[in-house]
Amino acid sequence: MTKRRVLITGALGQIGSELALYLRDCYGEDNVLATDLSDKKERALPEMHFEPLDVTDRKRLHELVKEYRIDTIINLAAILSATGEKLPNLTWEVNMGGLVNVLEVARAENCSVFTPSSIAAFGDSTPKVLTPQVTIQRPSTMYGVTKVAGEVLCDYYHKRFGLDTRGVRYPGIISYKTLPGGGTTDYAVHIYYAALQKKAYTSFIAEGTKMDMMYMPDALKAVVDLIEADPARLVNRNAFNVTAMSFAPEELAEAIRKQIPDFELSYDVDPIRQAIADSWPDSLDDHCAREEWDWSPEYDIDRMTEDMIRNISI
Repeated sequence: MTKRRVLITGALGQIGSELALYLRDCYGEDNVLATDLSDKKERALPEMHFEPLDVTDRKRLHELVKEYRIDTIINLAAILSATGEKLPNLTWEVNMGGLVNVLEVARAENCSVFTPSSIAAFGDSTPKVLTPQVTIQRPSTMYGVTKVAGEVLCDYYHKRFGLDTRGVRYPGIISYKTLPGGGTTDYAVHIYYAALQKKAYTSFIAEGTKMDMMYMPDALKAVVDLIEADPARLVNRNAFNVTAMSFAPEELAEAIRKQIPDFELSYDVDPIRQAIADSWPDSLDDHCAREEWDWSPEYDIDRMTEDMIRNISI
């Protein structure tokens, strides 16, 4: 494994707070710098090197990259789909302005960049089943718009400037350690807590609505697998489709009932988040990731559910 010095933006978010610890185990505590706009570091990452950073502040980002001799930037700072519809202008400013800053600093300091995209980059006109790696992308949310623009921009910086840019299109991410922060797939985390606390959950996503999902350990593994991949094998480089499972709320409820037999699921559909979910794929075709950097998830819905229920603290 390459010895890296990594800076993570958005390190106190759902993925970042776990990825920082995962990268510490991979590369060593002194080689990972966690940054975030929030200063609540002591609670989430008490043993990590941490610096406050607003990703829209290019000068501060550049200072940190130079001070800590960073060679790899993992850009997770973003406003997510549901929150983004309430604050579309801020979403553009943070998601795109922040990415431009990361790419420009990386270009100046010869860093590699990992920045994730999302299934939100797809829209109503995208093929819904086994969505191809390369296909039409017309998202219906500002978050999705920023993700498509980010994919193209990262490709541009690689082709125009030779910058080593890489990324995946994440599906919904499920974790027992950190709660999600304003995404459409959040129900798939909340349902476990409700199952353990009340043996009942009311879903804001309608019955029959399939979405791709991934358990956090696989999401973390995907980052390191891709940034360590042989560049000669990478044809797509940015925005690789990755997936582990696809399910609707009632299918997740059935998996929970294998552990909690009297669990009950009901529905009170949120029209905003339902419209977003309806515009996304039912399932992704991730064969390019499997062929180009040997992507392979370790968790399916039953193994994930067993682990979630075993580990959640309520």
